[in-house]
Amino acid sequence: MVKLEKAKLLDIPAMQDLVAQEVKDGIILQRSIDEVSTNIRSYVLAKDGDKVIGYTALHIHSPRLAEIRSLIVSSEYRGKNIGKKIVDFALNEAKEIGVTEEVLVLTYLPDFFKKIGFIEIPKETIPEHKIWADCIKCIHFPVCNEVSLVYKLGKRDE
Repeated sequence: MVKLEKAKLLDIPAMQDLVAQEVKDGIILQRSIDEVSTNIRSYVLAKDGDKVIGYTALHIHSPRLAEIRSLIVSSEYRGKNIGKKIVDFALNEAKEIGVTEEVLVLTYLPDFFKKIGFIEIPKETIPEHKIWADCIKCIHFPVCNEVSLVYKLGKRDE
């Protein structure tokens, strides 16, 4: 049975293994073990027993804006609603900690996020500090084909 839980430091090797191919392919930004360790409280895992089968990180930019980063689900578990469950967990966590307006995502799979209620926005509206802190590390920078979307907090439940 798949369960969601907050990541622990001991989960990092399995997390790194799970995302290795997507990092190599330039689909997900590489995060060092030190960076994942520093931000371990941001991560939520999907586990089947003790096996890490997916995860994401909820990064807080400001009281009004958070970001879903590095969403991954193991290929053998895709199509089973696990990605949606992980994103729902992150959106609920954003609300619980007091993010007031939006959750941002940059993705090559915009249709997945649109089905959950995200809406596409122009990349020019993304906070500048996001570009310089993360995008500059990407192998595709400055020519990026990712799509930017936001989820308006409070809208889906109304």
